[in-house]
Amino acid sequence: MTPADSLRLILLSSLWGMSFIFMRVAVPEFGPVPLILVRMGIGALLLLPLLLSLRYLQLVRENWRALLLLGLINHVMPFILLALATVRLEAGFTSLINATTPLFTALLGALFFSTPVQRRQYLGLALAFGGVYVLSADRLDFALGGDGWFILSALGATFCYGVASNYSKTHLSHLPVRVLAAGSSAMSALILLVPGLWLWPAEPISGLAWANALGLAVFSTTVAFLLYFGLISSAGATATSTVTFLVPVSALLWGFLLLDERLSLQVVVGMAITLAGTAIATGLLQLKRRALPPLATTPDATLDATPVDTPHDPRCSPQSRAPSETVTTHLRKRRTP
Repeated sequence: MTPADSLRLILLSSLWGMSFIFMRVAVPEFGPVPLILVRMGIGALLLLPLLLSLRYLQLVRENWRALLLLGLINHVMPFILLALATVRLEAGFTSLINATTPLFTALLGALFFSTPVQRRQYLGLALAFGGVYVLSADRLDFALGGDGWFILSALGATFCYGVASNYSKTHLSHLPVRVLAAGSSAMSALILLVPGLWLWPAEPISGLAWANALGLAVFSTTVAFLLYFGLISSAGATATSTVTFLVPVSALLWGFLLLDERLSLQVVVGMAITLAGTAIATGLLQLKRRALPPLATTPDATLDATPVDTPHDPRCSPQSRAPSETVTTHLRKRRTP
């Protein structure tokens, strides 16, 4: 990865980390569905120029049903669920739960998409979900208005991302990334148009909420998408996937600086466990296997292991054995009574 790619990766993680801040500020006034309508509507308008080609428009027309489904499970549902989660949960906390997306991708891929899962991935899955438990153990209150439902909402979003990732890899891998990004964003805006307008708040929306909604649409959606797909092209998918581990750090930092969110020891420990498990499950953190110890040797074995094809032993001369005989074969013959 070049220095320019590294800077783009840091910028991308900052923009996606800020998305949780934007939602946390804007969703109380907009509501989850209208806010995501603004996000995807403006995002789609800004991304549509990527499709100004007859070839790309033809691909969208031919694959509109698949793009509609992708928009539903990769944008509409998870974005609404995350916006709902930020009504109660802190921005940094929500981003840490969102970091479990690769785990659901691996788990659902193994269950429904015939994707092989290695043993280290099971360890990573268990470790990461243990980290989520550490994060949320004292907040799993499922009484009316309890935090537990909002935590489930955030986990539901990562579940949707896992389905979308496997679906796009299985059914849409033949499409260019610009068609996937712009086409699914446009379909998402169409899906959200009626419910978003139906649920539009009756009270006037403040300038601060509008500013955060526009920031969510322009920076954390349009600019972030362009950075993301550009990084995949220049640095590769594996290097780009490390943004998963930078986004929670970015969101925690922005939440601490802008929203006075508290960084407790429980959050730090839970983050470390969750990200370590995710790194193991995705293969970014390799577990080295212990090397087997060398076989014990005896003096006789050491002697037998020395070259025996010497001028002092006529039985080892080329004339006394076939060319294909090995040293081991010769030793076996020498010990035969």
